[in-house]
Amino acid sequence: MLSPVSQNYQSSTTLLTTGNTAHSAMLESYQNMNQIEQSGPIDCSSLKLGSRKSALAIIQAEIVRQLILKEYPELETKLVSVSTLGDQVQNKALFTFGGKSLWTKELEMLLLESVGGFDQIDMIVHSLKDMPTHLPDEFELGCIIEREDPRDALVVQDGLSYKSLADLPEGAVVGTSSVRRSAQLLKNFPHLKFKSVRGNLQTRLRKLDDPDSEYCCLLLAAAGLIRTGLQHRISMYLNDDVMYHSVGQGALGVEIRKGDQFMKNICEKIGHRTTTLRCLAERALLRYLEGGCSVPIGVSTIYNEDTKELTMNSLVVSCNGRDSVTESMTEVVTTEEQAEDFGERLAQKLIDQGAKRILDEINFNKIKEIKEEGLH
Repeated sequence: MLSPVSQNYQSSTTLLTTGNTAHSAMLESYQNMNQIEQSGPIDCSSLKLGSRKSALAIIQAEIVRQLILKEYPELETKLVSVSTLGDQVQNKALFTFGGKSLWTKELEMLLLESVGGFDQIDMIVHSLKDMPTHLPDEFELGCIIEREDPRDALVVQDGLSYKSLADLPEGAVVGTSSVRRSAQLLKNFPHLKFKSVRGNLQTRLRKLDDPDSEYCCLLLAAAGLIRTGLQHRISMYLNDDVMYHSVGQGALGVEIRKGDQFMKNICEKIGHRTTTLRCLAERALLRYLEGGCSVPIGVSTIYNEDTKELTMNSLVVSCNGRDSVTESMTEVVTTEEQAEDFGERLAQKLIDQGAKRILDEINFNKIKEIKEEGLH
């Protein structure tokens, strides 16, 4: 009988490319995860950071590596990049085959032991928005790195003159694989159509700019465009009046083995306090609402360093954009515990206003039906 953690890992491994030796080895390890123990003593003279293989993921891992080297210049560091399930399956919308763990599972295996020719790693650098709010028992969120601009951005096809969503003509096709984004735009711009677009950042931009492209524009995280030097492609930053961003968007999360004091000491040095308070509150709200990356929950947070006040605006919206609940809260928050309590209480306010009913009505079949109607 597999442990609950093992069962969780096994659930999405059937889509792994079994012809790949490394992933075949990982598949076997998933099914025996309850028997895995951390292999060997920790080498405190070196550190291996794990990331996905995309250009953006490697850039983000390098940001963290440079922060570590600033504090520990003598420490030997190495990046280990791995293709995850979410990277491999490009012909399906994310909601059809899993949630945020698509981006984390293979890398989490390497936190425990060397697998399939890959070295054991000491930490994983994630886009925090892709990191599950519930981690397996073996791991913990070590720290959160300073946030880049968390807003979503409109990227118009090269050669078109549109500067905003309001400029787009009736029936224009917007490329996005996020139910959160499409639901909010259906609420605010019902004249637009939406279609899923997958692939890394460069692949999505190529699909957009293809002369035969069906997409008029894309909706992307501004942070990814900025970090890859593509901010010149941003036609419009989407503020709160148009779109609430994803929980954790723009921030980087560092995942480590639970109880690894050496890694915890490093994380204490490189984490960013203000970003941490904002993102812990956002993640607590999402966890309390039991939402994932396929659920239309949006947030916006501001932290006032002078007054120590945290302000969060939040939204739960139906997939078709026709039903929504918004709530806001401002309080003095100075500790991580207060931030998480803040997020949970705001989530309860959303529930009291009907958010749970909206979320309970959402299921994959309904999302699929909306997508098949050409709305996403």
